[in-house]
Amino acid sequence: MTKKRNEISSHLLRKKFFVFCKNKRAKYSLIIFLMLFILSMFAEFIANDKPLAVKYKNSWYFPIWNNYNEQTFGGDFPTPADYKDPLVVKNIKENGRLFTTIIPYSFNTVDYDLNKPTPSSPDKNHWLGTDDEGRDILARILYGLRLSVIFAFVLTAISSIIGIIIGAIQGYFGGKTDIIIQRILEIWESLPQLFILIIIASIFAPNFWTLLLIMLFFGWPSLVGVVRAEFLRTRNFEFVKAAKALGVSDLRIIFKHILPNALVASITFIPFILSESIVALTALDFLGLGLSYEYPSLGDLVRQGKDNIQAPWIGISIFIVLSSLLTMLIFIGEGIRDAFDSRRNS
Repeated sequence: MTKKRNEISSHLLRKKFFVFCKNKRAKYSLIIFLMLFILSMFAEFIANDKPLAVKYKNSWYFPIWNNYNEQTFGGDFPTPADYKDPLVVKNIKENGRLFTTIIPYSFNTVDYDLNKPTPSSPDKNHWLGTDDEGRDILARILYGLRLSVIFAFVLTAISSIIGIIIGAIQGYFGGKTDIIIQRILEIWESLPQLFILIIIASIFAPNFWTLLLIMLFFGWPSLVGVVRAEFLRTRNFEFVKAAKALGVSDLRIIFKHILPNALVASITFIPFILSESIVALTALDFLGLGLSYEYPSLGDLVRQGKDNIQAPWIGISIFIVLSSLLTMLIFIGEGIRDAFDSRRNS
């Protein structure tokens, strides 16, 4: 019986995947999105002011993982090696070889060798130009893309889990439980999120985890209504009544019998919640209420594009990145919605 059930589930998953792939916009958007995300996960190996490896006097060094001082490469001082220092570079090349990344700048590297004022226009050294502090825009986009997507993934995952659990409890038990939680939700959603963020930002500079926690406070109700509606609809079905009559516990009925049906509607919303999380983080960084300057931020590039209208390459670059990223997520969401549409799977 279990084997037959697994075969049916596997067949349904293959059918859903086939329906998803039939939506070419969704399929190609998913492929491009995964390629860009995987690329950004190896940002340190693509854009870094430290070389990947150094061969010096028949010994191998890996600055991308370890810190070495200047004396290691024939310098005079025990300070961290600057791999753009002409003396260090000359010593290494005379006694070995330097293996640099494709983009020799990290997200926070300031190019002091620029021969034009910042923000500088695109050239052979900076393919998308620099911002008003002399930092490479392409490197900041690469690191910022990774940060934004990971932040959005973590926020979406945790908020979805909380929202699904609350919605399940609310919809399954109904009655006073439903009314009390619904009133709490109404009060919670009416809290002024922007004012609270302003107050918190004025007390301390938020880091990745504190900002995630703050946004989680306001993000978890996103799926409550969808799950609640599914549970209210499904709890009166015959198989649920039969399970209750057989003495099955409420917890088992919720997670074993009803939740799989409710997840179908919830999964279709996740890509849209993901895009909303990226927009929220970008907007907060743009307003100066998000992550500190120590983090690579797409919102900071949006702000710089606004403040430096005379440097259109900043605004154009970040506009293309954000619009393409959000468009791909919307297309992926549409594909998932079609895949879980019972009319298309019939």
